[in-house]
Amino acid sequence: MLIKAKELRQKSKQELEIALKENREKLRGLKFDLASKKLKNARSIGWTKKQIARILTILKQI
Repeated sequence: MLIKAKELRQKSKQELEIALKENREKLRGLKFDLASKKLKNARSIGWTKKQIARILTILKQI
């Protein structure tokens, strides 16, 4: 699920770090699913990478 940047900016630093960790774990799982041909929607990898980038950008601004 993509969270808009506006919503991410309202979160605390700790919440963003937790979200970052969760998204990195999700990306890792998606990559394993892709390799084992279990992944039905390959776009979800791109969406997760985009979400990680958003979180990292906001964390650097704090």
